[in-house]
Amino acid sequence: QVHLVESGGGLVQPGGSLRLSCAASGFTLDYYAIGWFRQAPGKEREGVSCISSSEDDTYYADSVKGRFTISRDNAKNTVYLQMNSLKSEDTAVYYCAADPLYRRLVAGLGKYYYWGQGTQVTVSS
Repeated sequence: QVHLVESGGGLVQPGGSLRLSCAASGFTLDYYAIGWFRQAPGKEREGVSCISSSEDDTYYADSVKGRFTISRDNAKNTVYLQMNSLKSEDTAVYYCAADPLYRRLVAGLGKYYYWGQGTQVTVSS
């Protein structure tokens, strides 16, 4: 069975940190770029961060630059999103997606090869 599984979400106070994981099962992430997306209630899905298969390229939305860091560990078939200095506006369901083409993830085209089921991140005091 082929799928992506996100984990690491939860409730955190403003200014806190979380690390999300996106683990692949049934296929190897080595040849895929990975993107993190989020969707808050009543809002459209937005791209958060992407990383190319080679790790040479990374992308961050302006809203998270300097606070979030994307990384990957191909040996563990996992991609991470370290989120620091969290704000209430970061509250959303976070999804990861895999696609062979990095630019498709950055462009937010959707219809990627694989999607995870999402993990809830709530930033609240």
